[in-house]
Amino acid sequence: MVMASVMQKILPHYSLARWLLCNGSLRWYQHPTEEELRLLAGKQQRGKSKKDRKYNGHIESKPLTIPKDIDLHLETKSITEVDTLALHYFPEYQWLVDFTVAATVVYLVTEVYYSLMKPTQEMNISIVWCLLVLTFAIKVLFSLTTHYFKVEEGGERSVCVTFGFFFFVKAMAILIVTENYLEFGLETGFTNFSESAMQFLEKQGLESQGPVSKLTFKFFLAILCSLIGAFLTFPGLRLAQMHLDALNLATEKITQTLLHINFLAPLFMVLLWVKPITKDYIMNPTLGKESVPLMTETTFDTMRLWLIILLCALRLALMRNHLQAYLNLAQKCVDQMKKEAGRISTVDLQKMVARVFYYLCVIALQYVAPLVMLLHTTLLLKTLGNHSWGIYSESSSDSLVENHPFSGSGHSELPSADDKMKVTVTQITMALGSLKTIFTPLLFRGLLSFLTWWIAACLFATSLFGLFYHQYLTVA
Repeated sequence: MVMASVMQKILPHYSLARWLLCNGSLRWYQHPTEEELRLLAGKQQRGKSKKDRKYNGHIESKPLTIPKDIDLHLETKSITEVDTLALHYFPEYQWLVDFTVAATVVYLVTEVYYSLMKPTQEMNISIVWCLLVLTFAIKVLFSLTTHYFKVEEGGERSVCVTFGFFFFVKAMAILIVTENYLEFGLETGFTNFSESAMQFLEKQGLESQGPVSKLTFKFFLAILCSLIGAFLTFPGLRLAQMHLDALNLATEKITQTLLHINFLAPLFMVLLWVKPITKDYIMNPTLGKESVPLMTETTFDTMRLWLIILLCALRLALMRNHLQAYLNLAQKCVDQMKKEAGRISTVDLQKMVARVFYYLCVIALQYVAPLVMLLHTTLLLKTLGNHSWGIYSESSSDSLVENHPFSGSGHSELPSADDKMKVTVTQITMALGSLKTIFTPLLFRGLLSFLTWWIAACLFATSLFGLFYHQYLTVA
């Protein structure tokens, strides 16, 4: 409630979303007016064109056309808050970014509180905020994807459907890979969940083989993965184009290096869960006669969380470079037009230039939403998976297994029969406690590790395909 009040009072005046666009570093290209195009084309404004036709006493005027090879230079202007009013999806962009900031602050404050006070019976409210952020991010990506399905002439719908089926097959193939290669812990978590659920149902006097079979669980998980892959298809393709344009725009070597690291960041995240490449070399190095692990398993898990967060911070820091590279598409389209023969109407030319700026927030959402999903899935993995931010020598995996269902307070004495309210509260508390024994950190650790890995894998696969497409399949 405190953070909701802060959002209501402060965010209208201090907004990170507005600052990222309106701090003066981004410049957009203004479309030329019709009068400027007339002067450039060497035409004088006339009351009536020779090509005007008269039908039933009414004058039908054809649109003014100019040569495509006209000597046109676009003027630039810094983005102001007034300019953002005309941007498509600006409210959705501002809400997602500002709400993510608020949720991250709540998470940090909660982590500090839990590290100092160490409460055991309180619900971690930061989990709710992270889940809300993921919900809003998926909702925005779904809304953007539906627009591609509404386009009748283009091939965007076919691209989304094709990548959706591709990621479904890829997810089914990944889910059958043994834990010796991809160590998500999904098999262990599901087994623990099934055994805990069966014990819970037996205690309630019900006979069951488990809530869901492993095949059904993996099938629905593959469907979820295919949807996530379809939503991340065009963000990945767009990122590839912005990456190439940003590299051409960058003049410093350090900026180009950071851009390359940013593009390969999802690949680094993917390799963190490939056991033969990363964990085996760190936990069981083959240097020398004696195998001395470089770090403990808990330290490796913590290092993996920190590395993902650092790569997300790098992607946020390079956001302006990518957005400016997108805004430069207006001048790039005009330069490409000059190489063509023929004529173009002034209205079409103005739309071609203005369209780039008006869809800036759509591009910003395609850049930010996957970043938000990666960040807050990682935060959920830390909290629900019972990981730690610090470096400790002891392993916390033993405590995950010791959370046996219905241990301890399952047979606590109930209040007197006359106090029905207290009885109800006690029963609800016991029911919630039983759910905690079913949905254990082992389950969340495996599921959230897989989802974090999958988001990074989808981003890298789509951006790599986009890089190949823009480099070799398009005509410069």
